[in-house]
Amino acid sequence: MRPDSVHARDLTPGQTRGALAIVAVLFFIFGFVSWANAILIPYFKIACELTHFEAYLVTFAFYISYLLFSWPAAGLLRRTGFKRGMMSGFWTMAAGALLFIPAAYARAYPVFLAGLFTLGAGLAILQTAANPYVTVLGPRTSAARRFSLMGIGNKGAGILAPILFAAVVLRVTDTELFAALPAMAPAAKAAALDELVRRVIPPYAAVAALLGLLGLLVRWSPLPEIDTDHEDGTVAEANAGKTSVFQFPQLVLGAIGIFLHVGTQTVAVDTIIGYADTMGIPLAAAKILPGCVLGAMIVGYLLGLAFIPRYVSQVTALRACTVLGVVGTLGVLFAPGRLTFLGVTADVSLWCLAVLGLSNSLTWAGIWPLALDGLGRFTKSGASLMIMGLCGNALIPLAYGWLADDHGARAGYWVLLPCYLYLTYYAVSGHRKRSWSERA
Repeated sequence: MRPDSVHARDLTPGQTRGALAIVAVLFFIFGFVSWANAILIPYFKIACELTHFEAYLVTFAFYISYLLFSWPAAGLLRRTGFKRGMMSGFWTMAAGALLFIPAAYARAYPVFLAGLFTLGAGLAILQTAANPYVTVLGPRTSAARRFSLMGIGNKGAGILAPILFAAVVLRVTDTELFAALPAMAPAAKAAALDELVRRVIPPYAAVAALLGLLGLLVRWSPLPEIDTDHEDGTVAEANAGKTSVFQFPQLVLGAIGIFLHVGTQTVAVDTIIGYADTMGIPLAAAKILPGCVLGAMIVGYLLGLAFIPRYVSQVTALRACTVLGVVGTLGVLFAPGRLTFLGVTADVSLWCLAVLGLSNSLTWAGIWPLALDGLGRFTKSGASLMIMGLCGNALIPLAYGWLADDHGARAGYWVLLPCYLYLTYYAVSGHRKRSWSERA
């Protein structure tokens, strides 16, 4: 236990609210940086002349860093504390944003991927700190409610990010430009693509400056250092003989659940523009679609705030969301007909994809408190294992891209069905498993 740390139960109500407010700002930043990928994927696909599979390397590069850096992040946080660790995370992200400048000048897709990888590494540090923080700042039975509050900021930023990015980098004449590119002479085409890709320089330079400043602000903020290592009573007794986080089945199964959940979430948000393109909907009109998915998630968060835990337990909410994910995926794969919504006319299956935002809304919030239940001194290491699960954002969209290239954009969504079936298992019985020898 660090000498300047306190137990969450010793905080005053005012300190708890202040800490949650600061962490809510962090979740807003997570969302803004992460969900900008939804517009970067089709943007780079055009500007760097990529296949579906190559374009989804955006999510791979961004999220594979969670697999590589989450475990070291737990060690960093143990040594430096939450605030210094978060400062390091923000500065790492700023370095990643700065890499977009040379990448744009050279129109070098690998350098863009390096920048995204570095942004993800910084987020791995921040996420490893922030998620257990939210879990312990109050009763565990209402953790999903606190995560719902964080999620509103996160997904609200996700709605803004593609729209603001599109407003900065896209022009009203780009639809004609994109249509004319295939027929251009090589030199003219290269010049047009160079001009297109260099539009990312001003927004990412501004993002780098903001992230650097936020690192300083969080370092000197009143955010308290929370003690997650001290164990009380029955928790200490239950964990007396344990030496590894892998001795907690609810955690390991929960980390797999996070892996699958975030993958389905990213597929829904980051592929919806590409799926709309197969229906003849141009990028200028489709830019609102990621916001539809994230808006559905915000509706779920608001329902969580209103009903958890007073009327509905967080476990019941998790079960409802996972079952809805199965039903929504079947709708994406098989629903017939067309529907006009928000001025966009598209196949019903596209709107079923947007509804998956509602099914994904309380899944993260439901899994975290169940997976960390009873971990005691293993909480930081357990959180890092959970954050490693975010590499599902890297791998599952690649699986979608591979299926979409070989079998069509709609058939690619078969990748979602086994994910939601596993999540339903965890919500129904998997989270109760406390020993690898017992049946769940």
